[in-house]
Amino acid sequence: MPPEATPSTSLPKLATGISGFDDVTLGGLPAGRPSLICGAAGCGKTLFAVTFLVNGATRYGEPGVFMSFEERAEDLAANVASLGYDLDGLVAEGKLAIDHVRVERSEIEESGEYDLEGLFVRLGYAVDSIGAKRVVLDTIETLFSGFTDPALLRAELRRLFGWIKERGLTAVITGERGEGQLTRQGLEEYVSDCVVLLDNRVEDQITTRRLRVVKYRGSAHGTNEYPFLIDADGISVLPVTSSGLDRPASSETVSSGVPGLDAMLRGGGLFRGSSILLSGVAGTGKTTFASQFAAAACRRGERCLSFVFEESAQEICRNARSVGLDLAGWVDQGWLRFEAARPSLYGLEMHLARMHRDIDRFRPDVVVVDPISAFRGPGTEVHATLLRMMDLLKSRGITALFTSLRADGAIANGTDQGLSSLMDAWIKLEEVEANGERNRCLYLIKARGLSHSNQVREYRITDTGIELIEPYIGPEGVLTGTARLTQAAREQAAAARRRQEGERRQRELARRRAALERQIGELRAALEVEEEEARLLLAQEGHHEAALASDAVAVAARRGAAE
Repeated sequence: MPPEATPSTSLPKLATGISGFDDVTLGGLPAGRPSLICGAAGCGKTLFAVTFLVNGATRYGEPGVFMSFEERAEDLAANVASLGYDLDGLVAEGKLAIDHVRVERSEIEESGEYDLEGLFVRLGYAVDSIGAKRVVLDTIETLFSGFTDPALLRAELRRLFGWIKERGLTAVITGERGEGQLTRQGLEEYVSDCVVLLDNRVEDQITTRRLRVVKYRGSAHGTNEYPFLIDADGISVLPVTSSGLDRPASSETVSSGVPGLDAMLRGGGLFRGSSILLSGVAGTGKTTFASQFAAAACRRGERCLSFVFEESAQEICRNARSVGLDLAGWVDQGWLRFEAARPSLYGLEMHLARMHRDIDRFRPDVVVVDPISAFRGPGTEVHATLLRMMDLLKSRGITALFTSLRADGAIANGTDQGLSSLMDAWIKLEEVEANGERNRCLYLIKARGLSHSNQVREYRITDTGIELIEPYIGPEGVLTGTARLTQAAREQAAAARRRQEGERRQRELARRRAALERQIGELRAALEVEEEEARLLLAQEGHHEAALASDAVAVAARRGAAE
C-alpha cells in the first residue's frame, strides 16, 4: 500500500507512482478528495490520469474506475498500449473498470428536476463492482457541455465533487484550459482540493512540457514549474534540486584514465564525486579523454553513463578502438551505457528530465556529458539547467565529466566562464600553431583541494591512448611539435660538438703529457749519465790524489835515505 501521509503533515495522501511527482507533492494526491488536472490539448492530462489508475492497480493494490466522456474504452486501451499499459488485462482481472459515457448536447434537455443522478448511479455501480479506491473523470468539460444554465452547472459541479468526497474516493478530474483562468468554467479549480496545471510550450520550435501544483489544501508542496517527460516509459517529473549545499564530500581520488594527467595531480587522480570541466577547441581530443575516463571507471568496477549529443554510441566505440579502447566490450558487460540524443530533440528542461530518469534507473558511479556546449538557448537558461544537473550528480556522489567546445582561438566561451566557478576541476585543451603545424597542449587550470602542476604539457593521441610528454623548455619558452624536435636536435648537436671538443682537448693534453714525460725521461737519463761521469771523475781524482800521496811518501823516503 502507498504511504498515507508524510512526516510533515497529517493529511492522508495517495501515491501516484509517477516518478518525481510524489516528491513534488510530498507524498502524492490527497486521499479521498478530488484533484483537478488541467491544461491545454496535448499536454498529457489523460495519460497522467491513466498512469494514476494503472499504478494504483498494479503497484498499490487499489482498483480504479476510468470514466471517459470522449474516448471509447477500446481507443483508450490502444492509445496507452505503447507505454506498456495493458488496460484490457487489468479489466479482465477486475483491477480496473472503464466506462465510456456518451454526451450529446442535442440529446440533453434541461427541465424540471434534471440533474446528474443517473451519472452518480452509473459511477457508483462501477466503483462497487470492483471495490475501487481511485476514480478518473476525463474530461469534465465534455460532461457539462450540454448545460446552458450557469447556475445549474455550478450546482451540479459542486454536487459531483461532494459525492466523490462522501464516497471517500481519490479522484483525478481532467479539465481543459480556459481563457484567462485555469479551466473553462472557472469553478473547478476552486472546489478541487488539489489543482495541477500541465503546460506544453513551444519555444524556438522545441516543445517543453511543464507541471505546476497551483494549490494543495492542507499540505505543503513544491511551488515551482517542473519539467516532465512523456515517452515510451511513461511520465517522469523532474523536481527542482534542493537549494541547500549540505552534501557529503569524499576524500578518495579516482584515476582520470590518463596516467600523465594523474601524475600532474599530487593525489594521483581526481576526487570521487567531483565535477570536472574539460574544454577545448575542435580536434583537441575531448571525446577521447572522455572515453578514457569512462574506460577507467569500468576497469575499477564502476558503472558509467555517458550522455552524448553529437555522435552515436557506435561511432564513439569505433573511434575509441583507434586509441586501443574497447568501449563496446564494456557496453556488452553492462558497465557502460550510452544515451545519445540530438540537442534539438528536446528543450533544455526535457533533456534534464530525461537525464534525471536515466540516472535513476541505471544508478551510475560516473557520468559523462559530451558536450554541454551542444545545448542551445538563452545563456541564463543553459546555465540554470547545467547547474541543476551538477547539483543532482553531486547530491548522489557521482563523479562527472563535462566536455565543452570552445570557439577557435577563444580563451573561454560564455559556458566555460559561467560554469568554471561551479566545477571542482577545469582542464583546458589548446592547439598551438607554430612552424606550419598545430600541436596539442593541456592546461590544468584548477583542481580544488588537490595540489597540482602548473606546467603546460604537450600530449599526443597514440594507438595506445593519450600520452603526455614531459615539458620541454627552450630558450624561447615551452616548445612543442617539430620545434621541440628541432631544438632537441640542435641541443644534441651542440652537446656532441662540446663533447668532441672536450675529447680533442683531452687527446692534446695526453700528447703534451707524453711529450713532457719523454723529455723528462731524456733529461733524467742525461742527468744520470752526468752523475755517472761525475762519480768516475771523482773516483779517478781520488786515485790520482792517492797516487800523488804515495809518490810523495816514496820521494820523501828516498830523500831521507840519501842523506
